[in-house]
Amino acid sequence: MSGDHITPEDVAKLEVNDDIDSTYKPPPEKSLDELINADKEDESLQKYKEKLLGEATAGKVIIDEKDPRKVIVKKLALLVPDRPEVTLDLSGDLSKLTKQVFSIKEGVSYRIRIDFLVQREIVHGLKYIQKTYRMSIPVDKMTHMVGSYPPKAEIQSYITPSEEAPSGMLARGNYTVHSLFTDDDKKEHLKWEWSFEISKDWKD
Repeated sequence: MSGDHITPEDVAKLEVNDDIDSTYKPPPEKSLDELINADKEDESLQKYKEKLLGEATAGKVIIDEKDPRKVIVKKLALLVPDRPEVTLDLSGDLSKLTKQVFSIKEGVSYRIRIDFLVQREIVHGLKYIQKTYRMSIPVDKMTHMVGSYPPKAEIQSYITPSEEAPSGMLARGNYTVHSLFTDDDKKEHLKWEWSFEISKDWKD
């Protein structure tokens, strides 16, 4: 890309669910003002940006004036078909999260949803990284490209692809998860730990 030309791909939300390529180099970051002000002579592109960026085109969206962060992670939810969602509040004391243990029936399909707010500027190349441990031994790692998001007053969400919980007697037990919400610039928006237990059947 050359000059100040902005294509729809610059402002579109990208969702790539494969593992991150170690050779990947993020494009130069563009501020919200740069995206809004570029290509003003292109009416169709301006309408596209207005539709995509919404209220951000009218000025910077600031949800909490006292919070300097661009990304405020609010909640993690465990989603299992035909089961009520179980959530972790990520806006409070993160040290207490490991005491709230999710119970998962072995072999079920599940997904994880992350709810977050974006304020002030567009955030580029959000990533969700999750490392799972059992008795301090790493047993799994997954990395998801969440995408690039404009600032909005309302909650925005990302849902991981479906995963299948391990099954069998050896898989049952307690696990600890280290989660990280980061971006192309390796900015850590939130890092937290939580726990789940795989059991033969549901506990409720």
